[in-house]
Amino acid sequence: MKKVWMLLALAAVVVFAAACGEGETDETGETGSSEEEDTTDTDEEASGDGSGEETSAEDGELSGEIAIDGSSTVFPIMEAISEEYTAEEPDVQAPVGVSGSGGGFEKFIAGETDLSNASREIKDEEAEALQENGIDFFEMPLAYDGLSVVVSQENDFVDHLTVEELKQIWVDGGAENWSDVRDEWPDQPIERFAPGTDSGTFDYWNEVILEGEDINRNAQMSEDDNVLVTGVQGSSNATAFFGYAYYAENKDSLKVVPIDNGDGPVKPSEETINDGSYAPLSRPLFTYVKEESLQEPEVLDYVKFLNENAGDMALEVGYVNLTEEEYDANLEQIEKAAGE
Repeated sequence: MKKVWMLLALAAVVVFAAACGEGETDETGETGSSEEEDTTDTDEEASGDGSGEETSAEDGELSGEIAIDGSSTVFPIMEAISEEYTAEEPDVQAPVGVSGSGGGFEKFIAGETDLSNASREIKDEEAEALQENGIDFFEMPLAYDGLSVVVSQENDFVDHLTVEELKQIWVDGGAENWSDVRDEWPDQPIERFAPGTDSGTFDYWNEVILEGEDINRNAQMSEDDNVLVTGVQGSSNATAFFGYAYYAENKDSLKVVPIDNGDGPVKPSEETINDGSYAPLSRPLFTYVKEESLQEPEVLDYVKFLNENAGDMALEVGYVNLTEEEYDANLEQIEKAAGE
């Protein structure tokens, strides 16, 4: 019996040893141990070639979020850019906020955003506040806009307006009824819809039409241009002003009003905005770029993409593109700020 038990024990040892030997690697490397497989997986994740979520920019993939806010007029261009860019770089988020030009600059000054969209040039006090906060930036023109005056399609009496009549309609203490503007027009109250005071569009209107006087106290104001569009669509006695793109998007229900600046009535169009004959309501559109943000590869890549595609996107949404030379000048600024 002792011999039988000894033989059974020896057989068990042989079977156990054989089982352990199956995981060892031979000289060809065809079979690896579980420990070596774990090491390989770890190396793949660290290099970005495996299933790990982290991927370096050197591998051609970008990730992160870009903070953008500002003008509702510039919004259609930037929204189109962000949609196109995210399709190419799905791990980069670039949502576009709409706080108005002034509201956008407030966030820019506070260091909350990488890009600040504006339908006017930055004010001296805003630039000084950025300097005080140690924020270096540059201005990047994107397109041209023709600030458009509209009435409802149901309005059959307004054929054009002079700059003087525009001021009479919009300044506080001016015309209250349409008949106050021209005797032959209806004796009906004028309903006004205007961009909010944080809007660069309002600032521009205040400068060239109101000339610093108060806007009519009955004007209904909103930072959202779509609210203004809806207001005019609902009444034949309503009027509003906003960026050309919003008129182009709603021209089936709105009528754009030709403006006479002394040389006869002129409608806003790609041609009249670009050549300056639609005066005094043609203006450039901008984004302002925080230079420090360009050290982030996703921000730099986005800003370059923006400059390359802003002209096409501007035309697509209803604005007018810059010249090739102007976009080339933008690129020089971008590369200089990025230290390239």
